[in-house]
Amino acid sequence: MSRKVTTKGQVTIPQEIRDRLGIHPGSTVEFDVRGDGVTMRKSPESGRGRNVVGRMRGAATASFTTDEIMALTRR
Repeated sequence: MSRKVTTKGQVTIPQEIRDRLGIHPGSTVEFDVRGDGVTMRKSPESGRGRNVVGRMRGAATASFTTDEIMALTRR
C-alpha cells in the first residue's frame, strides 16, 4: 500500500489501518528508522482517554481530599 507525501511532509494513514490500530485524531505515533526504511506504530502513550484526562487535570474548581471524594462516591 503506498501513499504520496504532501509538500508539508504529510501522509494520510489509510482508514483500515487507523481502525485496526485504534488511531484517532490526537493519537500519537512513533517512527523507527532502520536503514532506508521506517516503521510507524501507535504510541503506548496514545489514546483518547489519556487526552481527555490530560485536558481535565488541574481543572477542578473545588478542593476535596481523596478521602472526601471516596466518601462521596460511596453514598
